[in-house]
Amino acid sequence: MSPHNVPSLPAAAYRCTVFPMGRTRRGNLESWISSEPNMRGYWEAKVWMGTKANGQPDRRHIQRKTLPAVRKRVRELERQRDAGTAGRSGKLPTVQEMLERHLTVVLPQRGRAPRTVADYWSKCRNSIFPMWGGQRIDRLTPEHIEDGLAAMLTAGAAPATVRKVLAILSSAYEVQAKRAARYGMTGGTALVNPCTFVEPPELGEANRKSLTRRQARAVLAIARERGQFARWAAGLCCGLRQGEALGLRWQFLDIDVPEGEPGEMRVWAQLQRLTWEHGCGSPHDCGKKYHKTRPCPAGCSRHARACPPPCPDDCTDHARHCPEGRLPRGSIPLSGALVLREAVKEKKRKTIPVPPELCAFLREHRSAQFEARMLAAGEWTDHDLVFTAWNGAPVSPRRDWQDWAEILEAAGIPHSGVHSGRHTTATIAVDEGTAITAVQQLLGHASVKTTEGYDHSSSPGARLAARAVGKALFGESE
Repeated sequence: MSPHNVPSLPAAAYRCTVFPMGRTRRGNLESWISSEPNMRGYWEAKVWMGTKANGQPDRRHIQRKTLPAVRKRVRELERQRDAGTAGRSGKLPTVQEMLERHLTVVLPQRGRAPRTVADYWSKCRNSIFPMWGGQRIDRLTPEHIEDGLAAMLTAGAAPATVRKVLAILSSAYEVQAKRAARYGMTGGTALVNPCTFVEPPELGEANRKSLTRRQARAVLAIARERGQFARWAAGLCCGLRQGEALGLRWQFLDIDVPEGEPGEMRVWAQLQRLTWEHGCGSPHDCGKKYHKTRPCPAGCSRHARACPPPCPDDCTDHARHCPEGRLPRGSIPLSGALVLREAVKEKKRKTIPVPPELCAFLREHRSAQFEARMLAAGEWTDHDLVFTAWNGAPVSPRRDWQDWAEILEAAGIPHSGVHSGRHTTATIAVDEGTAITAVQQLLGHASVKTTEGYDHSSSPGARLAARAVGKALFGESE
């Protein structure tokens, strides 16, 4: 009878038995125990646990000093096998091994964005692996995690970074714990997610910035002088993220509408700069000549920030130099590592109206781009992008950020990130009396709670109350 078609029998039927006279073969699922110790003095046993992933039989080998100890272990494995909680053979993974598989196999198959996975890798290398990477997953305790998070806060890490580190570790443990509850683990170990017993640090009040209405008009005036009016008008008017604005394509923009009517914008992709991946068989040897072997000399002027340390002996970075390098799948290559990442999930695709005034500005921008295309002639690269460089190439997010900083400086406005434009859109919309749920749909937030964090204006009721108090205190007395 094949091991795959063995009928379900009670556990007692699988015990090691004495063969009857003339029998030379053990039955399916029947355990074997040696009749005498081996040359090293150990009693041995083999227990059939099922099949491996490749379909081959999975037989666990046991060695103990005494025969009763061997029999006890055989009974334990048989009980776990019958209950379906035996798990796979071998040693339990460490925290680092668990997370490496989680980031390499699990998250990409779930469709997690490459930049998100890259950020997780950074948090793991810099924080998780040094603190808990060598610990076996069943031995990491909430106290270990709390001590590590406290050390990060003491070293000056932001509370948001500490919370993300805890979330990354918890997500990997959650997957492992669910599988352990159903399929078991090595040795029948029960696994509990220790992160559920750790309270993350409080975030406190975030330093979010938005422009006032006067400042927003000043920004648009400077942008018009620089020939970048359409880019920043679209960002401020529609609350676009930087990647959404730079990845906007003409085919998804409906602006040829009658005068005074709104157009439509389908924001279905983002321009991103991704990290190259190795495509060769030996990532270490591929980038060997680019490895940093010694520290930078004192007074190094090559690096604008802190000088990076020398590469480790097993370094597998420098994928950008790999002759067979590739970008993560699901991306549309444009220029170098700049790609278009299309939103796969329907809920992440948003279609928003374009105000009539902005439609007119975008039509003017389209005409100006056509003239630039004629001037560039053969040097023009057509990617159907709305906002491009002089030759049709995509605008680098770094260049876009620098343009924003120069505009703010020219307008005499304190510096704030490009994302402050979305905060400005939300604040002005709410200040004009727009319902918060409508602003949520415009910005594309999954939760209205997130949108509330973008609103930096006082409520209409509070303004009425302040006006009444001011009139009572400073108005003319009766």
